[in-house]
Parts: sequence; structure tokens; C-alpha cells
Amino acid sequence: MKSNGMAVFAGTFVSWILFAFIAFGMWGCPTYNVWQQEMSGRAEFAKAEQNRRILIEEAAANLEAEKLNAQAEIERAKGAAEAIKIENGSISEKYIQYLWVRQQKNLGDKTVIYIPTEANLPILEAGRIPKIPDPGN
Repeated sequence: MKSNGMAVFAGTFVSWILFAFIAFGMWGCPTYNVWQQEMSGRAEFAKAEQNRRILIEEAAANLEAEKLNAQAEIERAKGAAEAIKIENGSISEKYIQYLWVRQQKNLGDKTVIYIPTEANLPILEAGRIPKIPDPGN
């Protein structure tokens, strides 16, 4: 009889444990889903905030770069005005040609430069004839 009572007690105990587990699952799963969505929302908000800060920093850097470029352009204009003042307000065509050639120095070694003449017509490279390959060779 004792073994029969022990089996009933064990069965009842297991049933209560199973019932408690199911009840906890019914309460815990929705609560976990709410918590998970809240954490996901916080992560998205933090990411959006960080992206906004990055955009603000990029805009500030662009503004600073534009200010520095404007200052450089002002200094270049002051230098050009000073050069004109040194030339007594009159710039010769030779000086203009010199400035044009000096500007072309950044183009590299393989660039062909046409310098305008007094009639503003370029001196063409008449002596430079392209070699045409001979089909017989």
C-alpha cells in the first residue's frame, strides 16, 4: 500500500510541476516578447542617434573645409592683386603667357601644350607626322 501511495504522490507532484511549467510559459513567453521588442527598439534608437551624430559631424567638417577653401581663394586673389600692383596695373602679353605656362606645369610630362601666338592661333605641330604601319611587313 505504501508503494501505491508513493506512486500517487509522485504522479501528483509531477503533474503540479508540469502545470507550473506550463503556467510559467504562458506568462513568461509574452513577457519575454515584450522585453525583446523593447530591447530591439532601444538598439534601433541608439543606431539612429549615432547615424544622426555622424551626419552632423560630416556636415561640420564640410563647412570647415569650405571656409578654409574660401580663405585660400581670398589669399590667392590678394596675391594676384599684389602681382598686378607690382606690374603697375598693366600686364603684358608675355607675362600672361608666362602665367599660363606656369599653370600648365601640373599636367605632366606627356601633355602637348599649344601656346597662342600674336593672332591667337596656335602653332600646329606640322613636323610631327604620325607613322602609319606598313601592311606589307
